[in-house]
Amino acid sequence: MSTHPAPSPRPGIIGSGAYLHPVQHPAGPSTASPVLLALAVLLLALAIASPILRSRAPHAWWYLIGFPLTCVRMRVTWRRLTTLTDLAVPKRPDRRILGDVEVRGRALRPIPPTLGLPRPRRGGLVVTVRLHPGQTPEQYAAVADALAHAWRVHAVRVTSPGRGLVELSALGWDPLTETRPPHATGRLLAATVGNREDGRAWMLDLRAMPHWLIVGATQSGKSTLLAGAVSQWARQAVALVGIDLKGGMELSLFQARLSALATTRSEAAGLLAHLVQTAMERMATCRAHGARSIWELPGKLRPVPIIVLIDELAELFLMATRDERDEVARTSTALIRLAQLGAALGIHLVIAGQRVGSDLGPGATALRAQLAGRICHRVNDPGTAEMALGDLNKDALAAAQQITEEEKGVAITFEEGGGWMRTRSTLTTPERARAIAQKYAHLTPALGDLGPNDHPGVYA
Repeated sequence: MSTHPAPSPRPGIIGSGAYLHPVQHPAGPSTASPVLLALAVLLLALAIASPILRSRAPHAWWYLIGFPLTCVRMRVTWRRLTTLTDLAVPKRPDRRILGDVEVRGRALRPIPPTLGLPRPRRGGLVVTVRLHPGQTPEQYAAVADALAHAWRVHAVRVTSPGRGLVELSALGWDPLTETRPPHATGRLLAATVGNREDGRAWMLDLRAMPHWLIVGATQSGKSTLLAGAVSQWARQAVALVGIDLKGGMELSLFQARLSALATTRSEAAGLLAHLVQTAMERMATCRAHGARSIWELPGKLRPVPIIVLIDELAELFLMATRDERDEVARTSTALIRLAQLGAALGIHLVIAGQRVGSDLGPGATALRAQLAGRICHRVNDPGTAEMALGDLNKDALAAAQQITEEEKGVAITFEEGGGWMRTRSTLTTPERARAIAQKYAHLTPALGDLGPNDHPGVYA
């Protein structure tokens, strides 16, 4: 019987017969271990420091911790979330024919819309979603609250940058709680007055929105907003005129910077009549030079813009006698004419009031239609909110009616594109408003005779 030498095992293999066992070499030092350890220490440090960082430096916390975590939540929840909210659609039709029977059901794995790459911004993020055929931005706006809850953010706003796309803006926290000091915009007729809910500065631009209606109850922030805006316009080469039928208690803060201040309805009627005459003269100048607005005139011929500030609109429309009825009619007609013609002629209306309702008469309703800019603070009666927002957007109307007494300065306003936004004005104290008016009093232009000068000191 011949014997054969046993085959030498392959290096690293010890075995007998058909069973081979790999040799267990002792593990050497791993180069990945220090990296993983450092990463674990970093994550632990961030987790410990997160509450302190969020309270003391919220924007740093957002970029370091909040934004990455929100991105992870978005990716993890997107398929399930879009399925539950009916934003995901099946690849095949949900109806089939089996013989003579039509069967309808739900696809087991519908396809979610394409979610783009989130982009960070101050206190939030923006992500673009490509819509499925047949979807509209309104479907996403309807489930914005569900998106905010799933992603654990303060709110989600929906806009449409183009056909077939929606842009989801997630807010990490309520930006209206931040205090942002007003700053000069460098643009004529523009005033920065506070914060918007999307984290950007809130600006009133009379070139974009020529006329504004501001409503709000006492201590809702209406007077603060007006003071902040006038404090910005006072620094610019514009004329400011005021109508304050509460004896000038509000607008007298700016009297040093006002070219005219009317404190009674008869004075207001004369002032408005003069402004209408001024508008006619500017119209003739534009026609003579082939210009459609004062902004197309040569610099030497371009007149100074005029901002008409009216506080407590209701006082202009209240009447008790026949003589007052005629005076109200003249005042109402002059206001409507200025609202219709003023945008191209550099005459802008900023009208404020605690109560502005249809019960003030058809003149108030007709005037409201010409005031494209709308701002609604907390109001005491639904009719005022309806007058300010009801003809533009029902959702904005509902949001305005939810503003509480504790949310001083919070308001609902409209953007140039037609969308609405929650905003909050920055506090401007009466002392600061008066000081600014005194500082820039030398910029007050002389507008000439602005009406019957029967009250010395009323007109500057």
